[in-house]
Amino acid sequence: MTDQIAAIEIFLVDLSQQQPYLGALRDGEEIDPHGYFVRKQNGTVYPRKNRSLVLRLVTRDGVEGWGETYGIVAPRATAEIIKDLLTGFVIGSDPFDVQVIHDRLYDLMRVRGYNGGYYLDALAAIDIALWDIVGKITGKPIHKLLGGRLHERIHCYVSGLPCDTLSERCELACTWRDRGFDAVKFASPVADDGVVTEMRELRHALGPETRIACDLHWTQTTASAIELAQQIAPYQPWFIEAPLPSEDIDGLKQVATHSGQTVAVGEEWRTVFDARLRIDKQAVHIVQPEMGHTGITQFMRIGRYAEAHHLTIIPHATIGSGIFLAASLQASAALGNVVSHEFQHSLLEPFRHFTGDVLTYENGAYGITETPGIGVEPSCEMKQRMDRV
Repeated sequence: MTDQIAAIEIFLVDLSQQQPYLGALRDGEEIDPHGYFVRKQNGTVYPRKNRSLVLRLVTRDGVEGWGETYGIVAPRATAEIIKDLLTGFVIGSDPFDVQVIHDRLYDLMRVRGYNGGYYLDALAAIDIALWDIVGKITGKPIHKLLGGRLHERIHCYVSGLPCDTLSERCELACTWRDRGFDAVKFASPVADDGVVTEMRELRHALGPETRIACDLHWTQTTASAIELAQQIAPYQPWFIEAPLPSEDIDGLKQVATHSGQTVAVGEEWRTVFDARLRIDKQAVHIVQPEMGHTGITQFMRIGRYAEAHHLTIIPHATIGSGIFLAASLQASAALGNVVSHEFQHSLLEPFRHFTGDVLTYENGAYGITETPGIGVEPSCEMKQRMDRV
């Protein structure tokens, strides 16, 4: 008989730092009694202390697989979905049925929010862990299971400049440039002097060769996004990310058509159906799947659909411990149209807690490990930051 899933464990990982994600709180941003605050510029909630949700799946024969999903906001909601609902439908399954399991779980909640949110985040974590088990049983890295490695290394860009002043952000960007990283992305919610000024000063500091992207965090209207794109055009942006609210697909098409800039979206997508709504409308130039939301199964479906439409893929990497980042790199290595990948330097550098020589990055590129599965195992140091949920 084939091996079967015997147990699922859920952990909350402490990734807290001195500064919140993206940097210090701005005037009028206050932490509430539950540890959350809202960035005034984009109206999005963030935790004061970063964390992530990690799963450990164990088979009857003792093979363990690690998964991870988005956990910075209300992570116990996702954990409860797994504990109360999904565990009973995963225990006893053959891990090699990973895509069958994914689709069966997806269908369970068709009348109860099946197509987004915490439910699909829970599926993403389970999916990653199942693929990890399959890789370990077969002795192959995930990219081999997905058809083979198309990239020896994957270019990465520095994401976020969490400093208090524009001059300090420019200095930090230059520090990374001097380490061999030739691309950077800044976030509009902490561009205190405005996006145009931030773009101009970064361009002056970094020179003409460094690529500079701007994450607009869904803050613009169609008209303002087009106008802003024209204003920053002299400074040669690499791409503008998430210019409009996610649901405004028709507006996004207008921005993609008339802004004169390359438009990147996709971090909030959970499935290929989200991708189809934008790709079929020709409303996107760069597709940004986020492994923490998609899992490997939907990540590859999104990636294949993007490739079928000759679109560039630059995967997103949100706040995490590195487990779903490792999965993202494995899947990205099997997609030919991947040209870069997000690098969350403020998290990966201080929390690089894994056994073995994995998740390597130098001179602006990630290495791709040949370790079976996703290629990472939490170290003793990381396990000390993990609390069972």
